[in-house]
Amino acid sequence: MASRKDRLKKLLKVQEQLQALHETRHAGFLAAAVAAEIEAKQLIEHFDTDNSLAGLFPALYHRRITEALGRQKQNLENARQEAALIATATARTNMVQRAYKDERRRDERERSDRERLDLIMQRRSENG
Repeated sequence: MASRKDRLKKLLKVQEQLQALHETRHAGFLAAAVAAEIEAKQLIEHFDTDNSLAGLFPALYHRRITEALGRQKQNLENARQEAALIATATARTNMVQRAYKDERRRDERERSDRERLDLIMQRRSENG
């Protein structure tokens, strides 16, 4: 059976991967929101030009602008939710990391104590 230290080390690795996943998703949502905003701005700018087809198809332009702004809003909401998940994952990662460090220190202390005890026992048997 794996030691507590080994299990905590594996759990820490999983928590770090989960945190990285949420950070990546958050960045993706923010990038998508920016792209949707840029698209909406470009459509609005193009709508106002003289040689634009917007005069022939105003409903199409309005629909595309509305859809782009809707995507922006949805992506910002998704990014907000991911930010909350990042905070939770960070807290869990920190908690597991502290437990792992404590366990590692305890393990090292026990190993050191055993080595000292073995050395004492060796000296006693040599002197005895």
